[in-house]
Amino acid sequence: MADRGVDLAALPKEVREHLAELELELSEGDITQKGYEKKRVKLLAPFVPQTQNVDVSIQLTPGLSSDPTSTPNAVPVAAPRQHRAHRSGGTRDDRYRSDIHTEAVQAALARHKEAKMALPMPTKRRSAFVQSPAENCTPPDTSSASEDEGSLRRRQAAISAMLAQNLQSPEYWINRSVQGSSTSSSASSTLSHGDGKTHNHSQGQTNVLADVLAHTRIESSSVPPDITSSVPQDRNSRVDMPPNIAVRGMSRGQSRSSMMDTAGGVPAHSRVSTKIQQLLNTLKRPKRPPLCEFFLDDSEEIVEVPQPDPNTPRPEGRQIIPVKGEPLGVVSNWPPALQAALARWGATQAKSPALTALDITGKPLYTLTYGKLWSRSLKLAYTLLNKLGTKNEPVLKPGDRVALVYPNSDPGMFWVAFYGCLLAEVIPVPIEVPLSRKDAGSQQIGFLLGSCGVGLALTSEVCLKGLPKTQNGEIMQFKGWPRLKWVVTDTKYLTKPSKDWQPHIPTANTDTAYIEYKASKEGTVMGVAVSKISMLTHCQALTEACNYCEGETLVNVLDFKKDSGLWHGVLTSVMNRIHTISVPYSVMKACPLSWVQRVHVHKARVALVKCRDLHWAMLAHRDQKDTNLSSLRMLIVADGANPWSVSSCDAFLNVFQSHGLKPEMICPCASSPEAMTVAIRRPGTQSAPLPARAILSMAGLSHGVIRVNTEDKNSALTVQDVGHVMPGALMCIVKPDGLPMLCKTDEIGEIVLNSRAGGTMYYGLPGVTKSTFELIPVNSGGTPIGDVPFTRTGLLGFVGPGSLVFVVGKIEGLLSVSGRRHNADDLVATALAVEPVKTVYRGRIAVFSVTVFYDERIVIVAEQRPDANEEDSFQWMSRVLQAIDGIHQVGLYCLALVPANTLPKTPLGGIHLSETKHHFLEGSLHPCNVLMCPHTCVTNLPKPRQKQTVGPASIMVGNLVAGKRIAQASGRDLRLIDDQEQSKKHQFLSEALQWRAQTDPDHVLYMLLNAKGVAVSTATCSQLHKRAEKITAALLERGGINTGDNVVLLYPPGIDLIASFYGCLYAGCIPVTVRPPHPQNLAATLPTVRMIIDVSKASCILTTQTLMKILRSKEAAASVNVKTWPNIIDTDDLPKKRPSHIYKPPTAEMLAYLDFSVSTTGMLTGVKISHSAVNALCRSIKLQCELYSSRQIAICMDPYCGLGFVLWCMSSVYSGHQSILIPPMELETSLPLWLSTLSQYKIRDTFCSYSVMELCTKGLGTQTEARGVNLSCVRSCVVIAEERPRLALTQSFSKLFKDLGLSPRAVSTAFGARVNLAICLQCHDARAGPVHCLCRHERGAPQSLPLTESGTILPGVRVIIVNPETRGPLGDSHLGEIWVSSPHNASGYYTIYGEESLQADHFNTRLSFGDTETLWARTGYLGFVTRTELLDASGDRHNALFVVGSLDETLELRGLRYHPIDIETSVSRAHRSIAESAVFTWTNLLVVVVELSGSEQEALDLVPLVTNVVLKEHHLIVGVVVIVDPGVIPINSRGEKQRMHLRDSFLADQLDPIYVAYNM
Repeated sequence: MADRGVDLAALPKEVREHLAELELELSEGDITQKGYEKKRVKLLAPFVPQTQNVDVSIQLTPGLSSDPTSTPNAVPVAAPRQHRAHRSGGTRDDRYRSDIHTEAVQAALARHKEAKMALPMPTKRRSAFVQSPAENCTPPDTSSASEDEGSLRRRQAAISAMLAQNLQSPEYWINRSVQGSSTSSSASSTLSHGDGKTHNHSQGQTNVLADVLAHTRIESSSVPPDITSSVPQDRNSRVDMPPNIAVRGMSRGQSRSSMMDTAGGVPAHSRVSTKIQQLLNTLKRPKRPPLCEFFLDDSEEIVEVPQPDPNTPRPEGRQIIPVKGEPLGVVSNWPPALQAALARWGATQAKSPALTALDITGKPLYTLTYGKLWSRSLKLAYTLLNKLGTKNEPVLKPGDRVALVYPNSDPGMFWVAFYGCLLAEVIPVPIEVPLSRKDAGSQQIGFLLGSCGVGLALTSEVCLKGLPKTQNGEIMQFKGWPRLKWVVTDTKYLTKPSKDWQPHIPTANTDTAYIEYKASKEGTVMGVAVSKISMLTHCQALTEACNYCEGETLVNVLDFKKDSGLWHGVLTSVMNRIHTISVPYSVMKACPLSWVQRVHVHKARVALVKCRDLHWAMLAHRDQKDTNLSSLRMLIVADGANPWSVSSCDAFLNVFQSHGLKPEMICPCASSPEAMTVAIRRPGTQSAPLPARAILSMAGLSHGVIRVNTEDKNSALTVQDVGHVMPGALMCIVKPDGLPMLCKTDEIGEIVLNSRAGGTMYYGLPGVTKSTFELIPVNSGGTPIGDVPFTRTGLLGFVGPGSLVFVVGKIEGLLSVSGRRHNADDLVATALAVEPVKTVYRGRIAVFSVTVFYDERIVIVAEQRPDANEEDSFQWMSRVLQAIDGIHQVGLYCLALVPANTLPKTPLGGIHLSETKHHFLEGSLHPCNVLMCPHTCVTNLPKPRQKQTVGPASIMVGNLVAGKRIAQASGRDLRLIDDQEQSKKHQFLSEALQWRAQTDPDHVLYMLLNAKGVAVSTATCSQLHKRAEKITAALLERGGINTGDNVVLLYPPGIDLIASFYGCLYAGCIPVTVRPPHPQNLAATLPTVRMIIDVSKASCILTTQTLMKILRSKEAAASVNVKTWPNIIDTDDLPKKRPSHIYKPPTAEMLAYLDFSVSTTGMLTGVKISHSAVNALCRSIKLQCELYSSRQIAICMDPYCGLGFVLWCMSSVYSGHQSILIPPMELETSLPLWLSTLSQYKIRDTFCSYSVMELCTKGLGTQTEARGVNLSCVRSCVVIAEERPRLALTQSFSKLFKDLGLSPRAVSTAFGARVNLAICLQCHDARAGPVHCLCRHERGAPQSLPLTESGTILPGVRVIIVNPETRGPLGDSHLGEIWVSSPHNASGYYTIYGEESLQADHFNTRLSFGDTETLWARTGYLGFVTRTELLDASGDRHNALFVVGSLDETLELRGLRYHPIDIETSVSRAHRSIAESAVFTWTNLLVVVVELSGSEQEALDLVPLVTNVVLKEHHLIVGVVVIVDPGVIPINSRGEKQRMHLRDSFLADQLDPIYVAYNM
């Protein structure tokens, strides 16, 4: 503590008074223990004597001293606890346990509890619970343990510490030795809903708080009819207007903007909105670094560059001096090569046991003597060299590489194969046995075999039989593997060498002896080549360091194919004639104590284990009371370099000390495939000094510096030394990144080693070899410290006092987040210290990082127990977040739980990390629970852009005076076009029809096709006129209609609709076309019809007999009040008489019809179209598309509003051309109908909607070719829509049907808006250029956007681009609102309350400067005009209009304007199972709704992928991800998504989602 070495009496009076006050505050509970300690340390800091030696920056504490005063630095050590009974079944896993750390985690959670942080729990449909059946699950904590998660046992106590902080002094806490396995401090977890109380109700546990709020009635305005729930499976029952529709033109109090606050008329506290509110409350917490000042569009500069924190700890010591191991002694009888040692023992000690193998029960199966090992290896060497090929063409030559494929349970065969290869001078490459074609990492093993040029594999007969086979019995070709020839090495297949044959045993040289495989962090498998001299020198160094003697017994629990298991158990043991007892992994699973029993039975001197084996032995030790370990002189802990191994060692010693185990026997070591053994603790004697401990600050470690932890005891890491560097080696610590500069003494760096006893290269990979095996460290000035090459070990550590080596982690486990380094093992330990632990399997947890938005983000994936419920899982996940945030000060990006036994495994049962990461990124992990936290961990987003107030004058200076052309464009001037057509003389369309009926009565204007392509009805000019007259008579006779009354036309697409339209014009009525309700989905579609009828104040309804019955049916009565329909007239039965007169309007400005449509923002808008507008529009289309009487066009789209209605009902009557009508619903039964019609009638011009084009693109493959379809006749195929052109769809359509003769220039788009139904329409002719495609950046936009021109501007139309706020014109290529002036502009919105101001704003607007005389209509769409290099008909350069999207629909986020379609395009690319997506915002949260086309188990895979792609491409954080079934996103008749209806349905909880994820 701070007062160590301070004489309190000598302190100044005021300091002593402050200390007394602090003591009083603490005793009265006014201050926490931690606060007390901090203030006390601060007060005493100026009076603490400075230590002399700055470099020794760690305190060493004796590991297990019984006398606390035995060394100068000793501190009080907790007395060993009495052994407590372990819980049965191994429910506690002491590998990761540490009382200290558990206390720290408990304390971190307690802090969060005080903050009352409420995390909204995800919503999941019951069917989406994915659990593997219980019988398939890994039994608790046995085979599920990963092979090298070994020792992370230390962390469970940090949670209870924060609850009981003031019980112990800091010194006691920091340096307490971790002994014994204390019982769990199972503090009940606090559920993070609301007040943090645990709910244990038997039902409805998941949403207690949400449901309480959901049932709290909140008075709101009356809710309009709900018409959303369209049948999800049937995408085709298009819904034009789901719920809560704002009607443009109704009183402003009921407009959408005012409804937003109450979630569109839905009570705001529905289940979903409660959770969003929770999420918003959570996100209000202040988070780390403040954001930077502005947004730049250079990707390198776009992210926030964190400002260096002045309080960041920096290394202060001197530069490290390379550390030398003791010299490698020369022993006279050491063999010149390892094979020579085997030859020697085979001849002189033939009966001496070399290897004992165990069966599955742990009993000895066979013993291989040195004589047998020698003779069998000799036979194999002879067979390999002489019996595999012919004498002239041997299959193997010395130096060839050979794969060794032997199971872990058969060490004898492996030994024979390995030494046989050495004697034959071929290079063995030991690999794991492939179990199936889909083994995790199998492809990478194939890469290794390929890079090593392996063509032959040695295996045993039993193993060969077990390999996966093809149907004809051949061994399967594994993915990515080269073709292999398999050779069985059982003794019966080997040939005895002839008497004159002797193996060639040269003195060890630099030739490669064997290749050991090594997997990198990314999963790539490389081969580390070990030369013969390295192999021999390493054996000699191990012999000296471990003090091996001839005839000793060694128990090996490790994999004998690589690492320490191979170096000690196969190579060094043979050199020293040691008897090895090999305990395979399968035996350990069945009998965890087997290795301890072997030590006891064989009086073994050395045991070679991992922390995992220590833990398993502790779990099972009660079954064996009589085991004795006193024969051991050395217990080598192979993964002792893992910083968490110290707890395993301590706990094992605590249990087995009474069985003869002594503290000095435990020898941790550090190794890596490249440098082999780096350091090992030498076996001690009774009087030797005890091992050292360092208690380090985790915050310091994250900055790469060593700091003794004295203040924040919640984030301390205790590490043990791994002894001294190997004999004959030279060791340095260098910076892990950039130049290999020597570190300072108090700095963490990568350990590099120069030794003759290490690997020499990555076989076949010279590039990577150079950077790893030929490193020359440099000093602080950048000059090399010598010319000796060092090898990178991949270990991070430092050298402590007495040249002891400490390792704090591996480069592979390093996660660099925002400039700080975190160790994956530390995070695992913290996660596993969170209680309750019944949620996950302890040994099955993976931590890795993914790069998202210019930084690494931490992901944790764990296997969930089958019996864990949703509440427990979510509770555990939210507590893990809090614990990691509290202890490591780093945010988690994603925490996922997967069903038991589903994570990819390594051959020895551990988690295959790189495969897990690969599955996560490609969306094939199939988690059952996901918690994403992008809001809390993505702190490098740029600051939201601020709006600048810009006046007209500055715009003028900026855009116009500086030489910018005003962004405006116009079509041809109607006045200059000489139109000879007679119809031009008629002001009214009704007159045009009468004139045609007189002058050309038999000319066919319309032809309606059915699904078979047969014309079911036609209409000549005369027939249409006569039918219109009959309808007029019916209206006047039955309807009692007055001039100017509104009449609803309710018809399916067809000629009846057209005739009724003209019947209304003849009668002087105002027709209102309405899409009929869907008979199978009345509940969803009929209220829309009702609303339009009510809003338009229709006097009567014209319809068919069938629809009339539907309107009056019982089913209809369930949705609307059928008794209040206006007068319904059935036009199937019409009177024979003609009307007395046909109405002619007194002026062309009179209203012709009303056009009602639902916009994509859910707005029902009715616009008034005058007769003069109809006339001007029809004339514009006629001139643009060159329509005249002899022409035929085909129309395949709905005829209820916009340009579709104009083309279907009016254009033919005006221009005289024939229209072939194809109702889109007929395509549902006959997909090729539209295209085969184009081919059959040789149509030049056709018009369709996006939904029709999408249907054909997705549904038609090559079946059209079989029908002989030829589209070479099509000159223009125009898509009619009120949106940005869908470039991807039109290009796909063109590409797909190119082979059927469709010209790539034929497909084009039209654009209209509510204020003007047709602004652009492109009908190509020979002169027209290609569709102009553009790619440019809007300032501040993260990504470019491909756009295509929205068609050619129609004759008589002028557009200008205007700043929507200042209403001033903008310059060329500037984005602004599109304003339009044309004779066919709509007259205004149809209003029932006379809201003239709204109408004036949109329809009669003037610019704030420039041309202030012209009246413009505001389209509400954003776009720009740019001058292209193309020439128009008059020879001037062409001005192209690009539509970007609706202003109403844009999402204002972070000061930028986003268009939903762009985000949706990115989302749809994220995963193959995303069928469709839609986005909207709610209270500044971005909500993404995704339709899942795959199986429900893929639902949760989409959550991280959607979050990633939106963050990466748009720099936005997704707030909520909703996964729904296909067909749930509502779409209107034009194929446009109804995002606002979707939003309302979501907030009203009507979507029945598969999964709703609330990103934190």
